[in-house]
Amino acid sequence: MPINQIAENFVKLTLKIGQHHEYYVDAFYGPKQWLKDIPKQPLDSLLSQALALQAALNTLDKKDIDSLRLHFLVSQVSAMIAFIKQLNGEQISFDEESLALYDAISPHFDEQDFNQLLIELNSILPSYEGENLSLNQRLNKYRSDFIIPKDKIAKVFSAAINKSRQLTLQHIALPDNESFKVEYVTDQVWSAYNWFKGNAYSLIEVNTDFPIYIERAIDLASHEGYPGHHVFNTLIEQHLYKGNGWIEYCIYPLFSPLSLLAEGSANYGIEVAFDKNTRFEFEQDSLFPLAGLDATQVSRYYQVQALLQQLSYVDNMVARRYLDKQINKEQAIDLLMKYSLTDHAKSSQRIKFIEYNRSYVINYNLGQDITKAYIERLVKNNDPILRWQEFAKLLATPRCASLLV
Repeated sequence: MPINQIAENFVKLTLKIGQHHEYYVDAFYGPKQWLKDIPKQPLDSLLSQALALQAALNTLDKKDIDSLRLHFLVSQVSAMIAFIKQLNGEQISFDEESLALYDAISPHFDEQDFNQLLIELNSILPSYEGENLSLNQRLNKYRSDFIIPKDKIAKVFSAAINKSRQLTLQHIALPDNESFKVEYVTDQVWSAYNWFKGNAYSLIEVNTDFPIYIERAIDLASHEGYPGHHVFNTLIEQHLYKGNGWIEYCIYPLFSPLSLLAEGSANYGIEVAFDKNTRFEFEQDSLFPLAGLDATQVSRYYQVQALLQQLSYVDNMVARRYLDKQINKEQAIDLLMKYSLTDHAKSSQRIKFIEYNRSYVINYNLGQDITKAYIERLVKNNDPILRWQEFAKLLATPRCASLLV
């Protein structure tokens, strides 16, 4: 079977699997005819078809095939097989799942690895004398001064998006028609989501169930937009699907190796676009005033944020223990409250995300670390121009974790 036929079968099979899981197909912008009259088939049949694709890939004459394309298809089909098996009831450990779906295993951390960070955080937070508050309560009281008022969210986000777009377009060429729309929603397990629709267009939804803190403006504008998911998907569509004619790139199965780079590059892209000084000045001079917040507090606030960032792997520790049934839901929420320092409601929302997306959580922190290490190995003398060049190249020619480490 020629590789182009394998690629087409892969896309159509992904659409079939999507009938068994509503979020498996994260984006599809291929031939619309393929969406019509897709017969819903039993999982056993889909597994047989995926195994047949795997066998066909193994028999290809590799000398005339782009190695990156072949590796991508082999990895995607392997993850597809693992996902079908899970849908069909097969149970595997957290680490086995993340390796099968995302081509990576998160480092193992325990409470000892985070205790010192809590001590450091305790030392820089206000004490609120006369109030007997836990560290969690002190942090959330302190952060309450940095919530974007609901009537100013759209204005602050718009400014952050415009700035991140300006910085990105200085280094990455995008189609003239690229754009996205932002909508504000509720009742979701995520804080924001990019729905890429094709033709360089995205719908970005921002969840307003919980307070949105000022630092999230740049984080979400960059992660979901520039140079994050919107740019990533636009470049794949432009260069690989339309440019190379590689049909397998017209679809994005969420629970697949592509997600580690998608989430990792979106997180790493924040610091690519906004170095420390650029971010500090823009937030102090523009975003804090737009939100009506006290800009004199920027310095200490970002000392706090830097420590919280180092606690990101708490998510993986809790998810691994919870999904491997080492702890129950309330114990998982308690661990998040102590080490991620989110309140009970926000911690409960995070557990819902973990229940629904399982080992996907590794893609944010581990994906960011793998992406950053890969780019920085290629960048000499910390050259920001070269960093942008290598970053743009990676987005346009994505690869799995095993090709990044």
